Amino acid sequence: QVQLVESGGELVQAGGSLRLSCAASGRTFRTYAMAWFRQAPGKDRSFVATINGSGGSIYYADSVKGRFTISRDNAKNTVYLQMGSLKPEDTAVYYCAATASSDWSMGFPSKYGYWGQGTQVTVSS
Repeated sequence: QVQLVESGGELVQAGGSLRLSCAASGRTFRTYAMAWFRQAPGKDRSFVATINGSGGSIYYADSVKGRFTISRDNAKNTVYLQMGSLKPEDTAVYYCAATASSDWSMGFPSKYGYWGQGTQVTVSS
């Protein structure tokens, strides 16, 4: 069982930066691939970025490639999402997710069994 708690979401101006954190419970954190998803009002939850257990393999959605960076600190049981050059269309609730599935890199929400409660990111124009 993994419990996830996100933090760091806030109101920021377009072009600004923000770092989200996701703290995980449990002693097996490094055995889980971790991901960030987001959900804007009226839209489906969409994939943002994912990272494997060791941190050596990472994938991004095209919409955030070059602007966002996912990383993890297994000693602190924490995964991060550094967001830069933010745009109004990045406004959404951002969710942290964990999976032990071998399909972790596909970015499908259904492959992730553990979710945080979400943190709101609002980018003003």
